[in-house]
Amino acid sequence: MDKLILSALKAIDVADLTRADWIAVGMALKEEGFPVSVWDEWSKNDERYKPGECERLWNGFHGSSNPVRGGTIVKLAQERGWSPFKGEGGCLNWDDSISYDGREDSVQSIGAKENWNPAQDLIRYLETLFDSEDRVAYVTNDVWQNEEGKWAPGRGVWDRTAGQLIAGLKKHPNDVGATMGDWKSEAGAWIRFNPVDGAGVRNENVTRCRYALVESDTLPIEEQYRLYRRLELPIACLVHSGGKSLHAIVHVDAESADEYRRRVDYLYDFLEKNGVSIDRQNRNPSRLSRMPGVTRGGKRQYLVATNIGRRNWADWQDFAEGASDELPEMAPLAKFVENPPPLPEPLIEGILRRGHKMLISGSSKAGKSFLMMELCIAIAEGRRWLSFPCRKGRVLYINLEIDPASAINRFLKIYEALGIPPTHAEDIVIWNLRGRALPLDQLVPKLIRRIRNQHFDAIILDPIYKVITGDENKASDMGAFCNQFDRICSETGCSTIYSHHHSKGAQGAKKAMDRASGSGVFARDPDAQLDMVQLELTEHLKNNVRDGTATAWRLESSLREFPNIEPVDFWFEYPIHRVDESGALTSVYAEGSPMGNLTKSGKRNTQEDRKASVEMAYNVCSFELPVSLESMAEYMGVSIRCARDRIKECGNEYTIKGGYVVKAEKAGSTEIG
Repeated sequence: MDKLILSALKAIDVADLTRADWIAVGMALKEEGFPVSVWDEWSKNDERYKPGECERLWNGFHGSSNPVRGGTIVKLAQERGWSPFKGEGGCLNWDDSISYDGREDSVQSIGAKENWNPAQDLIRYLETLFDSEDRVAYVTNDVWQNEEGKWAPGRGVWDRTAGQLIAGLKKHPNDVGATMGDWKSEAGAWIRFNPVDGAGVRNENVTRCRYALVESDTLPIEEQYRLYRRLELPIACLVHSGGKSLHAIVHVDAESADEYRRRVDYLYDFLEKNGVSIDRQNRNPSRLSRMPGVTRGGKRQYLVATNIGRRNWADWQDFAEGASDELPEMAPLAKFVENPPPLPEPLIEGILRRGHKMLISGSSKAGKSFLMMELCIAIAEGRRWLSFPCRKGRVLYINLEIDPASAINRFLKIYEALGIPPTHAEDIVIWNLRGRALPLDQLVPKLIRRIRNQHFDAIILDPIYKVITGDENKASDMGAFCNQFDRICSETGCSTIYSHHHSKGAQGAKKAMDRASGSGVFARDPDAQLDMVQLELTEHLKNNVRDGTATAWRLESSLREFPNIEPVDFWFEYPIHRVDESGALTSVYAEGSPMGNLTKSGKRNTQEDRKASVEMAYNVCSFELPVSLESMAEYMGVSIRCARDRIKECGNEYTIKGGYVVKAEKAGSTEIG
């Protein structure tokens, strides 16, 4: 079937197609299991070709209940004078692949040549499936008719070897019945595909569980064949039943009855997941199948092909596991040197791209839900969020924690506090799941189904502890949990943003990425992690807080796609967060930070103490002019950033130029190199 489609594709001039037909060809190629490179190479023959466009569209072909299939390509080729038939008279040769040209009269004749040799059919079948000493069980004339008038097999014969049967067929090449026994023409004949011990035909009489029967009565025959070939079943013999199905005798190669059952279940489950409705009554190893080389109701039971697909079970299982793992294809870097894929546009400038993941972590007092709602508004209105520009878009807010009325009123209060009208409130969609939340692996499929074609740019889940599956502190469990966020991103194209709480205790001494509760997977997994840590206010700042209830916070980052941001200090003044534009919080330490502890003198690290430390550091380091900021920071035992903040806190007494510190009274006499 693959060769047929490729042959048809070559006969189609891509430049002659409309864009709709061109896209239909791409959909058909993907449905038939071809890689995107086939579509891309063929498309290059059109002056409309754009590098990367095939791959972009290909990734959006997710299938449907009525998919575009290979017949579309065949039809387009036939309209342009191409024919699938070869040989004299337009008939298929014996060794050709089965194909279907859309005509009803082709179904019964696929794979059969005009000068059919029934005895040779059966010989080839026996030689393929059995050793010469194997005993073969079959049914020809031991048949009966049930109440519905259908013919059914009896126990038949089971004491003759494959070698004996083959010898008899060769002796009487024009009379299969002389060797196998005459059969009732209305009923046809059956054969068991696994060897037996010569004592009966029950499962326990089977000597080796080599093969299993795959049969589907619900799909058209040409569709059965197409799927068997596409799924590369390790078919030893493929027999036309003379009715509405193909009987595929498939390698199972089991060493025991238990292994046979497991492998057949695996085989049938795989086929059903891939669109092949299987008759599961055929799962036992002593099952009868249709015998080739006979007729049934005037129609042939014939051998279509032998040894197609993968060579054996192990080889096919490797294919099946690869086909069902849903992983993308590998690609050499050279493919992208000239035409690298475009990066997704930023959703939050300098922090998060569209289709990527972001975690916001913080303590329970940080107002994380308010901050997430502010982000929703910033995206919907195309405004800044904590000083970061946001691309205008549509956002889904999944509320997992608070009651619906409270959630809605919070949004309205935030709009009011920000002083902006809800001009684009229709671009914020709220999904209230308090009390209705499911574990994330169960919620994600429902979420994806609900938002398909709704054109969201971001999905916010608040908070994730409501949907966590597994042990929060176990890396493997949290790795599987976080994979669900990847699934949301990949299947919807949306950015996924979620919030999580801090672990217990003071957080100031920890790095930002280590503060989230549970496994470190939480911090390592997202493309962007923003962490909110509370600042420990001085008495002076406490006395100057506007309403006496505001709390101070610092936002720190761990980013994968962008450089880490300079920490952002802000106030949480219910119901919104305001960036500290004055710089009052610059020199304030996070709660629990060692830098905020007592000084060696046992006194509080006050502003006076910090100024004194700058004076001392400058005097000590000034033995070699100019005085570097780095040497002063080292003397004070603080970071360069903190040293810079302390020096700025001294007002005009010191200036910093090019990484060096100059005292005001010496500014005119000290030369900075």
